Amino acid sequence: MLKNKAILITGAASGIGRKCAEVFAGHGARVLVTDMSVEAGEDVVAGIRAQGGEASFQRCDVTDEASVAAAVDTAVERYGRLDGAMNNAGIEMRNKPVHELTAQDIAAVIGVDLVGVFYCLKHQFRVMKDSGGGAIVNTASSSGLRGQVNASDYVAAKHGVVGLTKAVACDGGPLGIRVNALCPGLIMTPMAKDRLMQDPVFSQALDGLRQRHVIGRFGEMEEIANAATFLLSDMSSFMTGSPMIVDGGYSI
Repeated sequence: MLKNKAILITGAASGIGRKCAEVFAGHGARVLVTDMSVEAGEDVVAGIRAQGGEASFQRCDVTDEASVAAAVDTAVERYGRLDGAMNNAGIEMRNKPVHELTAQDIAAVIGVDLVGVFYCLKHQFRVMKDSGGGAIVNTASSSGLRGQVNASDYVAAKHGVVGLTKAVACDGGPLGIRVNALCPGLIMTPMAKDRLMQDPVFSQALDGLRQRHVIGRFGEMEEIANAATFLLSDMSSFMTGSPMIVDGGYSI
């Protein structure tokens, strides 16, 4: 589905990003793994290469525009072009009601989860517009479509990603660039298992969250990677500006 496509992934050293890198490479993509963590990122690359896939690593801080621009340029230098991108880097909510959030809390979540996506889109467009277009997937959330208690920071950021996706898709249409968003429910990532589920405030709501996933369980990382593969492939050639919901029925 992605044979020979050059694809950049942010936040690819762990969780959904790592699984996407592995799945994309399994479908024949040439993957640029980017993340803040060099050791973990290089480990992802080593694993892909061990399976016969093509991948390389570039450190990238999505809150630093120069770092993002350098990562995009690296993809073009190594693979000759940039066919696709998954803007996946993100951090979780602070699990506080709005009146307890600090300016630093808001700046941190918005800075990574929304402004970071903007920087990525800006520079991905910069190179794609001159090479015949491409496909981009932004990782949003089902929280980008609805409200959630103790998550105004995260909900605001992910609503922003959904809106940004729609607006940028309008810019991309004439350039041959498709832009879609993924809206996962709760996915069993290391971040969810090791941090969110250990938070006493979040853990109190866990049973209710599970029940609201009408499919009867939380999602697996590979299920999100499969959806992203579809959006980056030519099989979704008539889709742009879409917030694809992959949440086990949580949002219904």
